Parts: sequence; structure tokens; C-alpha cells
Amino acid sequence: MKAPATDPVTVAFSDLGLSAPVLEALAEVGYESPSPIQAATIPVLLAGSDMIGQAQTGTGKTAAFALPLLSRIKVRSGPPQGIVLVPTRELAIQVAEAFQKYASRIKGFHVLPIYGGQSYTPQLMSLKRGAHVVVGTPGRVMDHIKRGTLDLGGVTCVVLDEADEMLQMGFVDDIEWILEQTPATKQVALFSATLPAPIRRIAQKHLREPVEVTVASKTSTATNIRQRYWIVSGVHKLDALTRILEAEAFDGMLVFTRTKQSTVELAERLEARGFAAAALNGDMQQKDRERTVARIKGGQLDILVATDVAARGLDVERISHVVNYDVPYDTESYVHRIGRTGRAGRNGEAILFITPRERNMLRYIERATRSPLEPMDLPTIADVNEQRVARFRQRITEALAAGQAEPFRSLIEEFEREHDVPAIEIAAALASLLQGGSPLLLKEKARDSAAEPRESREPREFQGAGDREPRQAAERLAEEDTETFRIEVGYTHGVKPGNIVGAIANVAGLEGRQIGHVDIREDHTFVGLPKGMPEQVLAELRKTRVAGQMLRMSLAAHVPPKPLRKPPKRAPKRRTE
Repeated sequence: MKAPATDPVTVAFSDLGLSAPVLEALAEVGYESPSPIQAATIPVLLAGSDMIGQAQTGTGKTAAFALPLLSRIKVRSGPPQGIVLVPTRELAIQVAEAFQKYASRIKGFHVLPIYGGQSYTPQLMSLKRGAHVVVGTPGRVMDHIKRGTLDLGGVTCVVLDEADEMLQMGFVDDIEWILEQTPATKQVALFSATLPAPIRRIAQKHLREPVEVTVASKTSTATNIRQRYWIVSGVHKLDALTRILEAEAFDGMLVFTRTKQSTVELAERLEARGFAAAALNGDMQQKDRERTVARIKGGQLDILVATDVAARGLDVERISHVVNYDVPYDTESYVHRIGRTGRAGRNGEAILFITPRERNMLRYIERATRSPLEPMDLPTIADVNEQRVARFRQRITEALAAGQAEPFRSLIEEFEREHDVPAIEIAAALASLLQGGSPLLLKEKARDSAAEPRESREPREFQGAGDREPRQAAERLAEEDTETFRIEVGYTHGVKPGNIVGAIANVAGLEGRQIGHVDIREDHTFVGLPKGMPEQVLAELRKTRVAGQMLRMSLAAHVPPKPLRKPPKRAPKRRTE
């Protein structure tokens, strides 16, 4: 049976039958409207039906099964009520973290990730304490069942996430065995990007009259959106954005950054440069977000600086430009972002800021969207000055047409007679007063850094409105915006922090400030990376070698305290006579 089509634009999470605590948690993280897979899936699972969900990674599948499961959970002691099978330990940790986030308002709820490569001891202790939902890889789940440490007798819902990936990794037999250990009355939800024959056989054997939900991955972009990119080099991003704002005709603009803090900082700096800008992020109260959106709809604001979460479901017709100030970490996010322009049949402009090290992400975007991005020439100082002069002339024309100058005519004439000063000089002085401390025209430098990129030096600030801002040290990502990864290289291999940062930055296309704390241990290292790193980038990092060692990067569930010992000293070199 096919699920009825649901228009996510017209549906809110509150319309889907989710429990009050889950809705409160969603409001806290800033989720306003469901994605297509969520809108179609949640009612089916809440109704207790088995289902097959066919959707690509990045479409919101985790929330699609986690939210209804949490809405039906009974917070009591006893065996787990839900089990989620996933192909990798990284995904197990991610899914468990998502459950914890969505259950923030459910007092006493516990979720437990179990996977191979981790000691049994902490898993056994956690299982003994009890968990309402277990998220695990098939192999480790099987081990616990056979040991008698995981009781599936109370399971009411089983989720098979990324079923096709588990098939490729040889887990089909394990999955079937695990399903046979669960109660016959359970609900089963199967999610897979594709449905090969072995997955179909599992569905036929273990699912009862499943509802099928298919959501195509949105990887194409609208033809009415022009997509351009600018290589961030030689000019500070803020100054580049300032040039674009001054030289390009735009109605409303949406600027995307990665962190909540950066939305506030960038909005404040744009305001200081004379633009009507405001931040939009998940830390804002719902009423404040609504008020901010209403202001840009009404024309009181021209620029919104937002995170992906805050801009979810945003529909403002007057947004003519979307600027990816920070590169998104997956192609789905990119498509979602630029889809905020070109609404109601209008043409839109999408501009991507990308550093030289992030060129690989540009390739991923072009490959996924099957739409090449055209390089962009940053507006020159001459372009900016031309626009400033045009706007100045327009203001004079509008003032004359509106009769605003008439009351001042007699005053000017009187001043001219008394001081014997030509009217043109008086007009110039008044224009200077109107302009304030900022010069009307920018001065052409001997060498415009926009025309000749310099990648080897720290970019200098562009002389925007005559208010050169002090250079600030690059800020690292806030802790809440990073995830800790483990890599299999440490002191014993002779590695230094610079080796690790350099290798990761080159492969992942990151700037040094985007890489968090590097904690080198004896034979391994913990390193912080931005949340939401694309799987294709992580796959490349796993194969990268530093100090002759393959990184074999994995998401760290828990970082133990650093042992109180110094790194081993290298043996002194023997002197030769």
C-alpha cells in the first residue's frame, strides 16, 4: 500500500499527532515543518503500521522514525522497547544522539548505542542500568543477545536504517536472526535508498502489509536560479559580501552561516556597515523568529543571516539572493538553501563562497546537482563607486521630486548672500554632512587583492565604508558545533598537531579554525571537526596517512580523561666518533 502524498509546506509537526514533549523538543531545536519523508512517515508509524521507506541519506529519515517512536515510548524500567539496526558505529552514535536530542523533554528516557570496536564493559553496565531504545550494529547486537545481556522480549518497534548498506556489508543473515528474536507483534520500519531483492525478501517475510513511502532525493536545482561561486582568496569574506551587497541589485537576501554565534556576529557587522540585517537562529524564541521573518517580508529588513535549522521551511518571495557564506557540509543542505530563492516563478541568484581547500565540496555539489556552478568575478572598487554615485544621484532626484528641498531654499539663499559662498559649495558641504564620517567613494589601492588572489597570506580587510575594522584572530567553532573523532595515530608514531591539522584541512577542504581541539594520546588522537561532515569526505579521511599511519577515522562516543603521563621520549641519538 502506498502512503498518500503529503505537502510538507502546508503541514506542521503539530499536525502529525506527535506527543507534547516531542513537540516541545522540536520547538527548542528550531524545527518548524517536516521534510517530505517525515510528513509521509510519521502518521503511518504512529498508527502502528509496518512500513518501507525509500529515501536517500540527508532527507531526514532519522527524525522520521525517532519522533513517532518517542511519542509512543513508555518511560518505565524493563527491557528495551525499541531497537534500531544501523550499518556502522558512526551512524549508531549519530542516531543515538538524535534520539537524545528529540527526547530532551521526556524525563528519564535513555538511549544506548552499542557497536563493535568498543569495549563490552561500558555497554554491559549501560544495558544493566536499562535503556528504552537501543541503537546498534547487527554484529554487536547479536553478540549481546547470545550473551543474554540484551533482552528483546519487550521490543514493540524495530527500525532497519540504511538497509541496503547493511546488505552490502553482509549483515542480511544477522538482521534476519535478530528479527526472529523479537516478539511477533512488533512494528517494523525499514528504510533504504534502494530495494534490492534480498531487502525485498526480508520485507515480505518480516513485515505485515507494510505501507510504502517513496521520497526522491532532491538533487537537482531549479532552472530559474543562477548559481555562481567565488574562491575566497585575497579578500576577507565580509568585505567580499559588502562589495556584492553594494554592487548587485537585490531585493531580499538570505545569508547562510554554519553556527548560531556567527549569525549574530555577521548580522551585527553588516548593520555597522549600514545594511538592514538581522540574525535568525535556533537560539531565538519562536515568536522572535516569526517577528524577524515578518520584518523581511514587510521590507523592514533586507538581509537575514541564518543557520540551516532556522531557515528550515522559510518561504519569502522577495528573497532574490542566497549567499552560502559558509559552505554546507552536504549537497542536500546546499539544494535546500538555494531553494529559498527563485520562489513563485521568480528568478533567483545563488552565490557560494568557497576556500581553495574546499574545492572538493564544489565538485560534490556539481556532481550531485548535475548543474555546474559558474565562477564569479568579485565587483571591483570602481563597480562599487559607480553604484554609490548612482544611489547618491537617485536620492537627490527623489528629494527634489518630493519637494523636500523647498523649505531649505530660503536658508541657502540667505547663507549665500551673508557669507558670499557659491551655492555649489554650500550643496557640497551639506552632502558631506549627510554622508557622515564615511567617504562616498572608495580609494583604489595600488593592488586590488580581489583582482589577483593571494592564497599564501592572511587576507586584509577591504576598506569598506572608511571604517577599517581591527583584525581579529580567527575564532574556532564553538564546542556545540563540533563532533569528536578518533584517529589511529599518536605520540608513538612521532605525530605533531600541525601534521594532523594540515592533513585533515587539505583532504576535507577545511580552514584551520574549523578544526577543533587536537588531543594526542600514545597511539591515537582525538580531534574536533564540524558537525555534519559528509560521508564521502569522512571516507577519504579514513584512508589518509599521517606519519605513515592510516587515520582510520571514527566518531568517538566518549573521550576519556587524558592520562597523567608525558609522551614517551625518543631514544637519544648515538654519537659516532
